[in-house]
Amino acid sequence: MAGDIVLESRDLTKIFKDFWRRDKVRAVDGVNVKVEAGQVFGLLGPNGSGKSTVVKMALGLLRPTSGYVAVFDRPPGSARNKDRIGYLPEETYLYQYLDAESALDFYGKLFNLTKPERRRRTNSLIEMVGLAGARKRPLKEYSKGMARRIGLAQALIGDPELLFLDEPTAGLDPIGTREMKDLIIDLKDRGKTVFLCSHLLADVEDVCDRITILYGGRVCSEGSVSELLSKKDTTQITAPALSDEAIRQVAEIIRREAQAEPEVISPVERLESFFLRVIRQAREQRALTSGVAAGAGTPEFLGTPPSPGQDPVGEEPEEKEDIEAKRKRVLDGLTKPKED
Repeated sequence: MAGDIVLESRDLTKIFKDFWRRDKVRAVDGVNVKVEAGQVFGLLGPNGSGKSTVVKMALGLLRPTSGYVAVFDRPPGSARNKDRIGYLPEETYLYQYLDAESALDFYGKLFNLTKPERRRRTNSLIEMVGLAGARKRPLKEYSKGMARRIGLAQALIGDPELLFLDEPTAGLDPIGTREMKDLIIDLKDRGKTVFLCSHLLADVEDVCDRITILYGGRVCSEGSVSELLSKKDTTQITAPALSDEAIRQVAEIIRREAQAEPEVISPVERLESFFLRVIRQAREQRALTSGVAAGAGTPEFLGTPPSPGQDPVGEEPEEKEDIEAKRKRVLDGLTKPKED
């Protein structure tokens, strides 16, 4: 439910020791964060600031030296949290001998999804990340950006409530970066909570509700994006192109009211939007490419249960009662409230 605390840390500290058990690196130093349900939370900082270490402690992959972190009001290692969390690590680790379909089917089995449900979700996710044309290629042949895309699909196969994304746009081209940001916004609209780690500030600015900035393992600043970036001592007015005389009159009013010389410039389009517009025009002209295709929309199963009685397309025939019983068990498991 919106407003509920999904993740909270108090004085979270992690010290890595050397061979002689002496303190070597204080990677995280007394970090306090709160992440609310339905929020996109950004943990920012330069390389080596402790972002990934915080995520790994929240996932139970590392134990804190001191302090406390809880996810869904439970310790991070709780087995009952696992089916509620998706994770895209900083480096994409995949079984290189599998293809995209086999890899997602394997991860779907870990969530105890039925065969029809695994196939439906696999097809939807492969379309979403734009890899339909490479679904049968071994993952060892994928580029870094393609591996990143299938890693995202793996993180979403279980329809998680909380999604951890560690440097999600690393290795992606501008198109993939824009699609990633659009997906994060769509997941938020569907009620998901996203915990995003990145040092690419433009990506975070576009999608996050709140941010915390780390340096040297410590919190340097935190708050909502609008609060932190607002320039309260400056007023910006946007208008259609004005004549030289109109600009002169407006400038004279500003000089008189603010006792300062105004800056008159023409707005500049962001390079990202210009690049995407050029590529969109090329696609509309049906230009050919051997690279990644445009991703499809967000699959309906992410936050929206499938329609009752809807059979996956192309599934081998099974006994109807068997399919319905399995589907009911899966949907009940996905939608029933988790008990403490």
